[in-house]
Amino acid sequence: MTTSPRTGRRPGRPTTRAEIVTAATALFAERGYQGTSLRRVAAEAGVDPALVRRFYGSKEELFGVVMRSVLRPEDVVPVALNGPRRTVGRRLATTMLQLFGASGQPTPALGVIRSAIESDQAATFVRTFVAEEMLGRLTRELGVDQPELRAALATSQLVGLAIGRYAIRAPGLVTADTEQLVAWIGPVLQRYLTGPAPAA
Repeated sequence: MTTSPRTGRRPGRPTTRAEIVTAATALFAERGYQGTSLRRVAAEAGVDPALVRRFYGSKEELFGVVMRSVLRPEDVVPVALNGPRRTVGRRLATTMLQLFGASGQPTPALGVIRSAIESDQAATFVRTFVAEEMLGRLTRELGVDQPELRAALATSQLVGLAIGRYAIRAPGLVTADTEQLVAWIGPVLQRYLTGPAPAA
């Protein structure tokens, strides 16, 4: 007895979750948060929308998974901490610029930042994630006073750099190479992360 080829959308497989995240990452980068829907992600991944909802629940939760996969705090924080305390700002700046990519060849991490520009909801997700799970973890590991404020200040510097260089494409930021930007931004991040708090 012969069977006809299976048609329709692919059922769940061990790789399905990864394929959904890959499709979502590309769509968030290309279309932003508002322009991406679970149905569109499902179509891109070749699965049923119900499967996306079963795995990730909502667009907000899926965006959170994508954000973690491209910003990779488990990589960024150890690299920033691996070396002399006096140069943690330079290491953080270098790592984040590598994460964002060259000005003409941005990485998927920039798609997450772009989504934050156009959507208040996405902006809240990104700001909270970077400030708490990335830089908040870094300041806690450093054992500094006012860790939340220091993390928020460093977040403002890095997110502002990403928007200026990759989204707005400010000429000076676009033409500067990584070493130049690290030389300028590293000391600022160092001040935020380990410098003495201003007098009240």
